[in-house]
Amino acid sequence: MPFLDTEHKKKSFTLTTILLSVLLLLLFYIGLTYMDPPIENGITVNFGAMEFGMGEEQPIKKIKSQPAEPVEEQEEEVVEEKTAAQPEEVAEEDLTEKATEKVLTQEDEESIRIKQQEAAKREAEEAARKKQAEAEKLAREQKAVEEKAQREKEAKKKKLDELMGGLNKSDGEIQGGEGDDNRPGDKGQPDGDPYATSYYGDPGSGSGTGGYGLSGRSLVSKGKVQQDCNEEGRVVVKITVDRNGKVIDATPGVKGTTNNDPCLLEPARKTAFLHKWNLDSKAPSQQIGFVVVNFKLGE
Repeated sequence: MPFLDTEHKKKSFTLTTILLSVLLLLLFYIGLTYMDPPIENGITVNFGAMEFGMGEEQPIKKIKSQPAEPVEEQEEEVVEEKTAAQPEEVAEEDLTEKATEKVLTQEDEESIRIKQQEAAKREAEEAARKKQAEAEKLAREQKAVEEKAQREKEAKKKKLDELMGGLNKSDGEIQGGEGDDNRPGDKGQPDGDPYATSYYGDPGSGSGTGGYGLSGRSLVSKGKVQQDCNEEGRVVVKITVDRNGKVIDATPGVKGTTNNDPCLLEPARKTAFLHKWNLDSKAPSQQIGFVVVNFKLGE
């Protein structure tokens, strides 16, 4: 049976040969490392059997120590007397040491108790500081929420004031403005009606305008959208009319409105879009006028 009789065996053989060659190369360059022996440290010590000696010749056998001189009997008696008197001195020293140890032990217990009290005091102060910090943080957050709510309330009030005529009382004086221009002020005439819907022309009944404030334009058609609620009042709608006489923008609830209920504002706005004026190529590209819609109970 041939050894490499299939394509898979040939590929396996080739792959195995390549891997073994790479492994041998890695072992040759990386795996076979040589480590030098560690450097010797310290000093050489001479051989001997005792802690003292004299001469230059190294003995082969151990040297016997010099015999001690005989002690006289008188010295022995003195030693015995000292030995007999020693227990009393030792007893006194033991009592002194025990008393000292007792005092030190009491001092250690007292210092430990003081340290424990100080640690407990520090923990209580730390807990009080954390509690105070949390309370201050909560107060700041609550204050921020209240300020935000106040700002939103003032913004809503300002928007409502603008919707009702752009009036806002401050320090007992009426501030604000009204008109269809981009400059601050109160547009109109000193002898005019503050609830009139027109800024243009001379005071009077007018001619051809129908009281809509569109100078030189005549109303061609109009309509009215009924309310969905049983409310009564007048809604003034500010309109923008192009040269074709079509209403391209309407804002209900401007100055002169007596009822700002949403169920009246939306029908009034839709009613304004049903109005159409005559075509006038010489008219401004956008003319500002007003449509007054009166709602009655039961309509």
